[in-house]
Amino acid sequence: MALYVYSITAATHPCRLDGLTGVGAEPAPLRTVTAGPLCAVVSDIDEEIRPKRRDLAAHQEVQERLMADGAVLPLQFGYTAPDDLAVTEALQQRADTYLDALDRVQGCAEYHIKASQDEEALLREILNDSPQARELNDQIAAGDADPRLPLQLGEIIATEVRDRQEALAAGLVQALIPFARDHSVRAPADGDILNISLLVHGDQKDNFLSAEASLSQQVDGIDFRFTGPLPPYSFV
Repeated sequence: MALYVYSITAATHPCRLDGLTGVGAEPAPLRTVTAGPLCAVVSDIDEEIRPKRRDLAAHQEVQERLMADGAVLPLQFGYTAPDDLAVTEALQQRADTYLDALDRVQGCAEYHIKASQDEEALLREILNDSPQARELNDQIAAGDADPRLPLQLGEIIATEVRDRQEALAAGLVQALIPFARDHSVRAPADGDILNISLLVHGDQKDNFLSAEASLSQQVDGIDFRFTGPLPPYSFV
């Protein structure tokens, strides 16, 4: 029977699975597959698991329960294996990699930060700071019908927006990473200027949260969206 694989832990992890419900329409009991110093938390499945709300919640609850008792390598939702033997072989073949990862995330949680910028405020700032952009904008506003003017203004603004947002995002990253054991920067989407995950040890949690709160107050025109603590999905 196929297995749904939730996470990997050390074999010494208590793996308190009582009271937890696995994924699937008729969830099988959660159990572990152990291979040497490692174990995987799994449940038997006889169906294709889709990202339904109940199953997503069940998957996340397993990670949070395990994380409360020790280091865990949470697998992304939907990871399956054909049988116990396949899981055992994977644990054996990648034992050193998994043990190193467990050591890296020990005592840590993941925090995720996205940030977007007020585009109208940024545009006003560019027009105020750039004499060339301001002059072109004034000409257009005064009724100059030269078709080259909007193109020239658009190119200047696009370049300024890109350069300023990249510089701002880099500054935000540099302000946050001193409090993290590791970090992962992803390409922002949907108008964001920053998309970063940080692996923060419990000893640095308060300092990190204070730094994030300070940035939110100090940097005008930036909307921060902060999520955490989370299982360290980005650092498996």
